[in-house]
Amino acid sequence: MDSSVPETSGVVGGHVLVPTRFVWPYGGTRVFLTGSFTRWSEHLPMSPVEGCPTVFQAICSLTPGYHQYKFFVDGEWRHDESQPSVSGNYGIVNTVMLTRETDPIPPMVESPGSRSNMDVDNDVFQHVVRVSDGPSPRFSEADLEVSRHRISVYLSTHTAYELLPESGKVLALDVNLPVKQAFHILYEQGIPVAPLWDSCKGQFVGVLSALDFILILRELGSLGSNLTEEELETHTISAWKEGKSHLERQIDGHGRAFPKILIHAGPYDCLKDVALKILQSKVATVPIIHSSTQDGSFPQLLHLASLSGVLKCVCRHFRHSSSTLPILQQPICSIPLGTWVPEIGEPNGRPLAMLRPNAPLSAALSLLLQAQVSSIPIVDDNDSLLDIYSRSDITALAKDRVYAQIHLDEMSIHQALQLGQDANSPTGFFDGQRCQMCLRTDSLHKVMERLSNPGVRRLVIVEAGSKRVEGIISLMDVFRFLIG
Repeated sequence: MDSSVPETSGVVGGHVLVPTRFVWPYGGTRVFLTGSFTRWSEHLPMSPVEGCPTVFQAICSLTPGYHQYKFFVDGEWRHDESQPSVSGNYGIVNTVMLTRETDPIPPMVESPGSRSNMDVDNDVFQHVVRVSDGPSPRFSEADLEVSRHRISVYLSTHTAYELLPESGKVLALDVNLPVKQAFHILYEQGIPVAPLWDSCKGQFVGVLSALDFILILRELGSLGSNLTEEELETHTISAWKEGKSHLERQIDGHGRAFPKILIHAGPYDCLKDVALKILQSKVATVPIIHSSTQDGSFPQLLHLASLSGVLKCVCRHFRHSSSTLPILQQPICSIPLGTWVPEIGEPNGRPLAMLRPNAPLSAALSLLLQAQVSSIPIVDDNDSLLDIYSRSDITALAKDRVYAQIHLDEMSIHQALQLGQDANSPTGFFDGQRCQMCLRTDSLHKVMERLSNPGVRRLVIVEAGSKRVEGIISLMDVFRFLIG
C-alpha cells in the first residue's frame, strides 16, 4: 500500500487541514479509529499495511490543535499504551498535538531559483505525524533462505547482457589527458566515474572516480605536497595513477609493487558474478568489456554495470511474483540491514557518520576516506536530515576552477553543496535526486524499488514528520543481505 498523502487536503473554517497517519500495530481482524475529530460518533476503518498484516493504519485530515482518539479492535475498545494518553469521558484515550502546517525543518538558506535536495515519493515526511511504528515483526529464517535461493537462481541464470540499455553512450578517458581536464569532463557530463583507455597498450587499464579528485585536493592542500596547482594543468591521469600507486605501497608497507588489474566483466558473465565483483572490490561500477579475439585485443566498452542495474533486473523479474520472496514483505526495521543510529542503552555498533552544514568541507572529505563510506547525511542540531554529501559531489569544484580558489578548511559543506545545486549546472548527476529517504516501516520490496532507480546508491531512514535520521541503507547492504 502506498502511503502517499495529498499535500493539501483542504481548508475548514480558515484552518488548513493536516494529513495525519494513525497506526495500530498490535494486530486484529477489523480495526476502527474514532476520536474527538469525529465527535466520537463515526468509526473510521483502518487498513492493514502491505507486508505487515498486524499493523493497521488510517490517514485523517485534522485541524491543528489538541485531539483525542481511541481504537475499536474486533469489538473491543483499546488504546495504545506506548503513546501519550489521558483518562476522560471515554475511558483512557490517546492524545496528539498537531502544530500548524509548516515544514518542521528550518530550510537552509537558498538563493532564488535553487532546488530542494530532498526527493521523496510522498509528502508524509513533511505533513504527517507518526503516531506509532509499533513493535518490529520478526522474520523467519526459512523465509530468508527461500528468498535468497530464488534470487540466487535468477542471478546465476541471467547474464550481463540484460544490463545493456537499448541506446545510450559510455564515456572513456585517455590516460594521457591532464587530470584537470578529466575532472572538468566528469562534471560537465554529470558522471562520477569513467574507465581509462591506454592507447599504447590498446587496453582499458583502470577507472577515474570522484575518490581520485578527493585525494588530489587533499594532496594539493597538504604542506608536503609534491603536486602544485600549476602541475595539475599538465599532470596526466597516468602520472597521477602511478603516483597514487606508489603512495598506497608506502601506506600499506609493501616492499614491492603489485600491478593492479582492472576489475571488469564480460557480457556473458552471470549477474551474480557481476554483483560479487562489485561487492568484493568495493567499487561503484564495473565496466562490461567484450573482445571477439581470444587474446583480448580490440576490446569494446559496452556498459558500466552497477548494483542498481542488477537490482532493477531483480525487481523487474519478480514484479508480479513478489509473494514468492517472502522476505521482501518484511519492514526494514525487522531485518539486519543497513547502518542504524543506536538506541539508548544499545551497545555501540558501527557508528553512523553525520555532519552539520557549517562543518568544513575538509571534515567531510576526511570522513568519507576514513569511514570508507560513499556519503554522509547532513543534519541540523536535532539530527533532522537537511541534505547529503556524497563523494561524487566533489566534482562540482571543477566548475570555474573553484578548487584553485578555496581552502578546504574554509569552505563549509553547505557552500560546497550550493555549487552543485546552481540552477545553471548541468542536468544529470546534480539533479537533486541523491537525497532519497524511507521510513523504518517501509518493506524491503519498496526499498529495493527505490534503490533500483539510476543514480540512487543509498536511502536515508528518517522519522516521519521530524526527518530525524535513524539510519542509512546502501545498495551494497541490500546485496550483501540478499546474496548472503
